[in-house]
Amino acid sequence: MIDSLLEWLKALPPLLVYLVVGGIAAVENVFPPVPADVVALFGGFLAGQGTGHPLAMFLVVWAGNLSTALLMYWVGRKKGTQFFRGRIGRMILQPKQMERLSRFYQHRGTVVIFVSRFLPMFRAVVPVFAGTSGVGFWRAVIPMALASGLWYGGIVYLGATAGENWEEIRSTVEASGKWLAVAAGILALGVGWWWWKSRREAPAGES
Repeated sequence: MIDSLLEWLKALPPLLVYLVVGGIAAVENVFPPVPADVVALFGGFLAGQGTGHPLAMFLVVWAGNLSTALLMYWVGRKKGTQFFRGRIGRMILQPKQMERLSRFYQHRGTVVIFVSRFLPMFRAVVPVFAGTSGVGFWRAVIPMALASGLWYGGIVYLGATAGENWEEIRSTVEASGKWLAVAAGILALGVGWWWWKSRREAPAGES
């Protein structure tokens, strides 16, 4: 499926390549399973081969990814508190859990936001909870922008300079993505353990 997507992308004119690659980088924050890293790598590769310019490709990918991360932050900021006060939200996080999470974000939100941009799945959910927890705009946007810029800047650069080593570079990026997914899975288990433990403690704290 990914190979078919890349072949289709290769046949597009430069402007559409920019739009599709940037769009997929944007969609990643809403639908994490999309192969944004590989597509960005291939976009860089095409730019390096003359279909566009590597710097322009990076800026499009960066802007697309950052824009939807900020959109999810805004959703959390405007709608998150109301949602978690409702019945469905309280099933996900009880009030005491939400209070603890908000305190955690207030103290360590900048680091959490920065690190999460390198981890699959967490890239999508952390901005929402950052907004819900009341993390200030600049405390959110600066680590998002830096981390996304470093990550996608590196990926586009690797693609643009891959040349005949495209398959090798692609394999390396895909392998790193799998290892990061493993790290995200382990972290998710830790979050799940915290959720279970704090949920059992929450009723006693509320009484």
